[in-house]
Amino acid sequence: MNTAFEPVIGLEVHIQLQTRSKIFCGCSTRFGAEANSQVCPVCMGLPGALPVLNRQALEFACRLALATGCRINPVSVFARKNYFYPDLPKGYQISQFEQPFAEAGTMTAATATGDERTLRIRRLHLEDDAGKSIHAEVFVAAGETLLDLNRCGVPLIELVTEPDFHAPAEAVDFLQKLRQLVRYLGICSGNMEEGSLRCDANISLRPAGSTGLGVKTELKNMNSFRHVERALEFEITRQSAALAAGGRIAQQTLLWDPDRGVAEPMRSKEEAHDYRYFPEPDLMPVRIDAAWVEVQRALLPELPEARKRRYESDFGLPAYDAGVLTSEPSLADYFERLVRLVEDKKAASNWVMGEVLRASKARGCPVQELRMTPEYLAGLLQALGQGRIHGRTAKRIFEETLDSGLDPAAAIAREEQAQVTDSAALRALVRQTLAAHPEERDAWLQGKDKLTGFFAGLILQAVQGRADPRSVMALLLDERTAPSREGK
Repeated sequence: MNTAFEPVIGLEVHIQLQTRSKIFCGCSTRFGAEANSQVCPVCMGLPGALPVLNRQALEFACRLALATGCRINPVSVFARKNYFYPDLPKGYQISQFEQPFAEAGTMTAATATGDERTLRIRRLHLEDDAGKSIHAEVFVAAGETLLDLNRCGVPLIELVTEPDFHAPAEAVDFLQKLRQLVRYLGICSGNMEEGSLRCDANISLRPAGSTGLGVKTELKNMNSFRHVERALEFEITRQSAALAAGGRIAQQTLLWDPDRGVAEPMRSKEEAHDYRYFPEPDLMPVRIDAAWVEVQRALLPELPEARKRRYESDFGLPAYDAGVLTSEPSLADYFERLVRLVEDKKAASNWVMGEVLRASKARGCPVQELRMTPEYLAGLLQALGQGRIHGRTAKRIFEETLDSGLDPAAAIAREEQAQVTDSAALRALVRQTLAAHPEERDAWLQGKDKLTGFFAGLILQAVQGRADPRSVMALLLDERTAPSREGK
């Protein structure tokens, strides 16, 4: 990117709410249903059908507004946003314009240097979703478009930021934090691939050091964090090259093509007046009572940043560990059940970030569905910490429990009985191992300390992990300070 120009980025994020029914009718919002099976006269825009506001959608909007520090307006008004598109059967979208639900909030995002910047939220409002046009799938004939109206009327929160971002990475970090937040609040799945979290971005460039705004373009069709970052980088590079060559930027909407890695014009960029907003005549203004807001505030869970700080202070965890463990509410819940049962908080953190997450990914299920429950894992870690088993054995028992779902206590007892505790037998095995690797033995005896771990690993492997590593290390030290005849 030409450093003579500074990017200015604003985001428009659509958050699909996890309500059972749509925002203005009783149709189901279930994802993946047969096309056009979840529709009614209201969401199909048939004459005479009247909308009724979903109260839970309003509650969810309130919780997000509170969590982002927005000012909730005492009165908000729904409006008709008029535009034509085949998958918008009413010919307008019910949204909010002049009097949105909430305004003036903040969130943070990390800069390239790792510092946190505060980003302003301009507005947060409710609206209904449009349907889906299907034309790129293999089953659609050339020149044909199919319509699935199941998504019409699904409740959305649109969150609009101020143009405060100056790098693609900042925008991505903001979106990741927002996804984490809505999942903690339980209002949205945050699944970008399914369209439950969708982001459009407005980008302009200005001379570095100036405060004005250039001509902006809008990027659409970015359904992953990686796509957002690549699309922003592409558009910043394109605009920068055009301006450096003395060209001008046209105000337009661009569609990101992730396969080709390019953004191409879709249509000229609309302004607010193009939509001919006017108040929705079939819906009353929404009047918010302060006492109701406080009820919603009391229902807020512990938010991610607060939970992360608590893990650092209460459990003594490094910031990195606390960040990973609080990244998903289900993972944090699993860890909290575990950490209250064990003394070594760092060991608990290491196992959850390592073995538990690995097992969750390998089995394609959330951690709370693993057969290795936090209570089972606590018993395993206690046995490990007491020296009754060692790390390799603990991992083997972990895998057994994942497969069988049985309490690992029996496996721990079995391993204790099978432990090789005969010091004479272990000493003989130590000497055999040293004799079998004369070059490494000689280097070790001459002071190459790293080979101690090499020999200990071979010995433990020979007994299938059924020996106390501390005993093995002690015997190796004895042999090093007074080499046996067999080890010379």
